Amino acid sequence: MGRLFSSESVTEGHPDKLCDKISDAVLDEFLRQDKYSRVACESLASGNMVVVTGEITSDGKVDFDSIVRRVIRDIGYEDQKNSIDWRTADIKVYIKQQSEDIARGVIQEGEIGAGDQGTMFGYAVDETPELMPMTISFAHKIVKELTNARKSGKAPFLRPDGKSQVTIEYENGKPKRVHTVVVSTQHAEDANMKDLREFVIEEIVKKIIPNEFLVNTKYFINPTGRFVIGGPLGDAGLTGRKVIVDTYGGHARHGGGAFSGKDPTKVDRSANYMARRIAKTIVASKIAKKCEVCLTYVIGVADPVHLTIDTFGTSKVPDGKIEKVATEIFKLKPKDIIEFLDLRKPIYEKTAAYGHFGRENEGFKWEELNPAEIEIFASLKPKYKRKGV
Repeated sequence: MGRLFSSESVTEGHPDKLCDKISDAVLDEFLRQDKYSRVACESLASGNMVVVTGEITSDGKVDFDSIVRRVIRDIGYEDQKNSIDWRTADIKVYIKQQSEDIARGVIQEGEIGAGDQGTMFGYAVDETPELMPMTISFAHKIVKELTNARKSGKAPFLRPDGKSQVTIEYENGKPKRVHTVVVSTQHAEDANMKDLREFVIEEIVKKIIPNEFLVNTKYFINPTGRFVIGGPLGDAGLTGRKVIVDTYGGHARHGGGAFSGKDPTKVDRSANYMARRIAKTIVASKIAKKCEVCLTYVIGVADPVHLTIDTFGTSKVPDGKIEKVATEIFKLKPKDIIEFLDLRKPIYEKTAAYGHFGRENEGFKWEELNPAEIEIFASLKPKYKRKGV
C-alpha cells in the first residue's frame, strides 16, 4: 500500500464555524460602513448563548444582536432543544477599541505596518484543477453538498452540524484512490439511519468523488449511530479553531494565526491570502508540481522579514531563483497586499466555511491568476536543445 493522508472539513453549522461566520459577518458590516475599520472580533457559542468580544476601532455603528441572530438563522438553527435557536439565543457583546499601542504600529504616514508578528504560509499543488490537495478538496465538497441538500429540501432529515474526512492513498506522490470516507451529520430525531447512510454515500459522496478513485473504499457514515444533539449544545464553538480546515488540510505548514474576524491589516489574514496567490501562480506556470510560500512579518514594520519558497524538489528551477522573481513581481507590504487583493470589501462571511482557498469564481482575488505573471515564472524553465541542433 502507498502512503495514506487524510484531511477533514466541517459544515457551516459546526459550532466553531458558526463562530467564524459570526465574527466575519461583524467584520463585513463594519467594512460596509467604514472600509478602514480595524477589527479583531472573536465569538464564543455554548448552548443557546453567543458571546461576541474583541477590539474594534471604526466609524461604523453595528447592531451586533441582529447580525448574530441573522447568521444563526441563515445557517438553519432554530431548535433550542437539540442545538441553538436564533429567536431565543442569549446574545452578549463585550467590545472595546483597539489598543493604542498596537494602533501606533499599524497606522503610519502613507503606509501600513503589519498588524502583528508572525509567519504565514501559502500552498498549491497540481492534484486538482483548483490546485489544492485532493483530500481537503473532496472533504470540503462533501460537507458543502450536505448543506446544499439540507437547505434545498432534498434531505429534510439533515441538520446543520456535520463533519467529513477523506483519506487518499498516494503512490509515487500522486493520488491513486480514496481509501476511506468519513461523514458525521446531525440529523432529525426520527431519521432512519439506513436511509441516511445510503443517501450520504449515493447522493453526496459518489456524486462528488470520481468513480475511478472509489476503489475498495471504506465508508463510515455516522459511525456512532446517532447525532441528534449538535451545534453549540453538543460542543462549544470558538472563532479560529479550525485553522487546518481553513487552509490546506494538513498538507502545508501553518503559522498558527486564524483568519476570521480580522480586518486585512492583520497579516494573519492578508499575507496568508497573498502567499496562496504566489504559490498558485507558480504551480499554474508548471515550473513546479507543488509549492509552499512562507512570509514572515514584524508588528509595526511594513516590509516582510523574508519570503521563502519550497517546491519540495518538484522544480528544475532552483527555489532561490523562484524567490527572487517572486519578490520582483509581487509587492508584499500590507498596504500593497490590501490594494492588490482588494481586501477592504465586505467579502469575508462567505470565506468562513468550506475553506478560504481553492474556491474559484467566487470573487476572491487571491484565487485569480494573471497570465502575465504565470508567463514570467514559466519562462524560468530550462530550454533544452536536441542533440545535433
